Amino acid sequence: MSVGRYAPSPTGPLHLGNLRTALFAWLFARSARSRFVLRIDDLDPGRSRQHWVERQIADLAQIGIDWDGPVLRQSQRGDAYAAALAGLEARSLLYPCFCTRAEIRQAASAPHPGALTAAGGDPYPGTCRQLDTSARAARRAAGRPAALRVHAASDPVRFDDLLLGPGGGPVDDFVVARSDGVAAYNLAVVVDDAAARVEQVVRGGDLFETTGRQIWLYRALDLPVPDYAHLPLLLGPDGTRLAKRSGAATLADRAALGEDAGTVRARLAASLGLGRATDRFSPQQLVARFDPTALRTASR
Repeated sequence: MSVGRYAPSPTGPLHLGNLRTALFAWLFARSARSRFVLRIDDLDPGRSRQHWVERQIADLAQIGIDWDGPVLRQSQRGDAYAAALAGLEARSLLYPCFCTRAEIRQAASAPHPGALTAAGGDPYPGTCRQLDTSARAARRAAGRPAALRVHAASDPVRFDDLLLGPGGGPVDDFVVARSDGVAAYNLAVVVDDAAARVEQVVRGGDLFETTGRQIWLYRALDLPVPDYAHLPLLLGPDGTRLAKRSGAATLADRAALGEDAGTVRARLAASLGLGRATDRFSPQQLVARFDPTALRTASR
């Protein structure tokens, strides 16, 4: 049986855009009679908070989302990430990077042929890839911390998103472990999705540009590559995507205005083309009405 998932980061409350993506991922899985897992992406100890974990779980349950098995936590998966890094090291695919963000920005401002990467924006130019043993030792002696990057060699990665269609391009040498030793986002989600046997990575369109990097990692670690479906984002009145920092509405905000969770679910379902905002369909009725192929047509 295939598996779908939703994986929020507990750095704040889920806003309506987050809940819409969660509902879409749940409908995508349940309409295919797939298992659905909930994972908390709490890798960053400086920003993750337990009270947000509890709030997010409660909000998801309020709009009718359920999941199979216990809630998974990335903070408990350090050994798995270390094993993946060891596997990449055994294949000579890692090197230490001592560059600061300012140095990377400065290097990226210089013209580079083929500057667009599968991760979007400017590629890492490979500055530290060329360092020899003595140069690396000198930087360590100077107290410069090192992240770990993959040696991707600008390998091209192409994929066909279930909603947005073709994507990808050359992959730059991206970070897989931060200088503080914490696994980077792309490594952690690949390792965790593979461990949970996730076959449908359904998420917001803002993560579309990270897909090439993740597919590169799946292949480098000899892991099966899942299907990807990126949902176009819900936009605010000003035309920009909803975000916590812009004061996007949460379930609690809507409750303060007199809207219960069922009303919010109806509005979210309407934004996915599953009826009108006044239709009070149950979660099970929404599963029966869900047609991902119609969404693909509308997204293109």
